[in-house]
Amino acid sequence: MEARNYVQLIVAILFVVVAFCFPVFAETVYSYKGDFNLRIPAEPGTSKGWMSDAIIDVDRHLTIFDIDVGVSLTHSNVFDLQISLQSPTGTTLCLNKYDPSNEFFQGADYSQTVFDDEAQSSISESRPPFTGRFRPNASDGLEIFDGQDAYGSWRLQIYDAYYHDIGTLNSFELTVTIPEPATIVLLVLGTGFVVLLRPRLR
Repeated sequence: MEARNYVQLIVAILFVVVAFCFPVFAETVYSYKGDFNLRIPAEPGTSKGWMSDAIIDVDRHLTIFDIDVGVSLTHSNVFDLQISLQSPTGTTLCLNKYDPSNEFFQGADYSQTVFDDEAQSSISESRPPFTGRFRPNASDGLEIFDGQDAYGSWRLQIYDAYYHDIGTLNSFELTVTIPEPATIVLLVLGTGFVVLLRPRLR
């Protein structure tokens, strides 16, 4: 066998080995945003209770690799709020619940706030107005949605747990990332090289 053919065969084998052993992911991102004008809480004349659910419908079947949640709302004291995300399957995560005995703070508004498991700071380590990216104040995090099918109705649910303050949800956004294994491309290339070389290796 010629030295050149040896080199080509080795390259082809390396393609196959890399494809099997080192999965590479090319991420595809889908964003869904809803603009709302929902009172917090929903009931007029009250300052404690549930907001009407803000609903975003995901119109395609997407296996979730990662999901981020964007929220913009005005409220005179956001410590009062418990913000939860519910998936179409019923899985629910509270993004920001605090312990009133030792985590109390004062301040207003979530302004273009993104809950992101990969953010550097936790929402519990920050103070309002919240602007930027924060990890949820939850032990599981948004990873509890990983692997689920994103298709269907996603609900943002907000509970105002204390009296005297009210607010408005302005917008709610979901960013869904799905993986596409580039490994398949490497595998096809490697296999193709081997097939092409076969006649020349005899």
